[in-house]
Parts: sequence; structure tokens; C-alpha cells
Amino acid sequence: AFEETVDAWLKDPSIGEGDPVKVVAKVLDHLRKSANMFAEEGVEKRLWSLIKVNRRKAREGEGVRKGFFGGAAGSAAPSGEKAGEKQEEGAIEEIENPSLDSQLKEEGEKKATELGLEEAGSSAHEKKEGGDDDVAEDEGTGLVPNSGNGFTFDNGQSWVQTLQDVTFTIPVPQGTKARDCVVEITKTHLKVGLKSQGSEHIIDGDLHKEIVVDDSFWNINDGKELELYLQKVDTMTWWDRVTSDQEAINTRKVEPENSKLSDLDAETRQTVEKMMFDQRQKAMGMPTSEEQQKQDMMKKFMDAHPEMDFSKAKFM
Repeated sequence: AFEETVDAWLKDPSIGEGDPVKVVAKVLDHLRKSANMFAEEGVEKRLWSLIKVNRRKAREGEGVRKGFFGGAAGSAAPSGEKAGEKQEEGAIEEIENPSLDSQLKEEGEKKATELGLEEAGSSAHEKKEGGDDDVAEDEGTGLVPNSGNGFTFDNGQSWVQTLQDVTFTIPVPQGTKARDCVVEITKTHLKVGLKSQGSEHIIDGDLHKEIVVDDSFWNINDGKELELYLQKVDTMTWWDRVTSDQEAINTRKVEPENSKLSDLDAETRQTVEKMMFDQRQKAMGMPTSEEQQKQDMMKKFMDAHPEMDFSKAKFM
């Protein structure tokens, strides 16, 4: 019934006009007035997290209809020209995501981490002549990750991750509602169960690493899946499991998404470009940016003090 209602809104010229974003805008506007939704602390981050989760699902080809996040034919996004036009009177103003800059910065840190991993991989390759043991160790051990850098279990449970978060999906009986579930999320522990099962829990274990509880949440999808969104504390590390009782994946086989430098803010882009420059300098046997800076400072000091004898000085 809910799906039919949303479909009707989408077709209604006074609500959606065929544009899913307008439907979302209308719903948010109603919640702002009726539930004082935007007075809650951190609501922007929770909404943006939901967008990220659904965008990821769309890229994987599941869970989203009508191309809202996937950009299917017939639901094209507004063009750049239209975006600049003056809003009609009475139209709902689109609210920019306040955490977008931090999101881009996180993606920049992710790219920087990828570069660091590539550098470590190059070092391991250079040591290949030392013996086959080093090569075998570099391959890593554990389960082969799924396309979302997590794992899909035989019981239907699955999880995916980015450097910033983990999304854990657990199948539940068709028709399950949020009030039927028992979910406890702490910084280090996760407990999930159904009230109908009493004290028996589907998940009851320590988390692999700590999470930010205030930025983590759960919801029911289509009455058949319980989905948990867990925000990592350490956003520079890949998880090899969600809870300690699960079998570990091989994080050596994780394949991070590529980030474009043009997508990053100026500060993060500068950091990534510096790392790329230093990597090229090392490959050519030349000083890195920090080493060059130290050499330049020493040269200026020597030029400023010609009376001093630096012939026996050792420079690091």
C-alpha cells in the first residue's frame, strides 16, 4: 500500500510531476511542519547516510526502482540550465546537504589511503627477489569479499563497507515491522532479534571495531530486511568482519572505489596531490616535498651564516 501511495504521488502533477526528488521534498516539508523533524541534532547526517546507502544499492543494481538513484531513463535529473532558473512562487526550496564538504574530504582521505596502499604494494613487489614467502604473505588470507567489499553469507545475511561506514543487512520474516524488532547498538556491541523469538537473538556479538553510536541507525526495508548503518570511528581502516564471531574476509582483496581529484575540496586535493608527487619523487630516487623543504631551509641558513664552517656537517 505504501509503494502504491508513493507511485501515485510521483504521477500526481501537483506533487511529483514525474520527479522523485519533488516527492521527497514534499515529504520533508510536511515532516518539518508536523513533526519538527529538523530540530533534531544530526538529522542532516542521517538523511545523507540514507542517500549514500541507496546510491550504493543502485550501483549494485538492487533495491531501487524507477531509477531515483540510478538515473534510469524517464527520470533524468534537471539540467544545469534549469537548476539556475528562479523558483516558482510556492515551490519548496531544496536544502543543501551541510555535510557534503566533509563527505568529499572523507573521499579524499580514502583516495590518499589507496595511494598509501599502492605504495606499500610497490615496496612488497620490490622485495619479491627475497623469496616466495613474502609474496605469499602479501596475498593475505580469508574469505573473498563481495562487490561491496564485505561478504554475503549462506543464511542471506550480508554486509558491505566503505572506509567510513558499514551497512549490515539481515533477512527477517515478510511483513516484519520495526516494532517487532529488538535492536541494541553500542560502541562495541551489536544485538539484533525479534520479539517473537524471546531471548534468542539473530545477532549478539562484539563489533570488530568501535562505531559512532549517535551516527548509527537501523530500519526495515520492504518488510523483509533489517538494515543497520554503522558509522566507523576509524575511517582509515577496512573491516574484515562485522562481529567477532564471523569469519574474516581478506582485506587485501578489497577494491576501493576510485575518487576523482576534481571531486575533492581544495585542502584535500592538495593533500592527495602532495602524496602523488612524493610517490613519483621516491620512484625516481629524488627528495620528497618534505625532504626538499628541509634542504631549502638548510641552504638558506648556510647562506645567512657564511662565517660558519659546514664542511663536516652531516645532513639527514
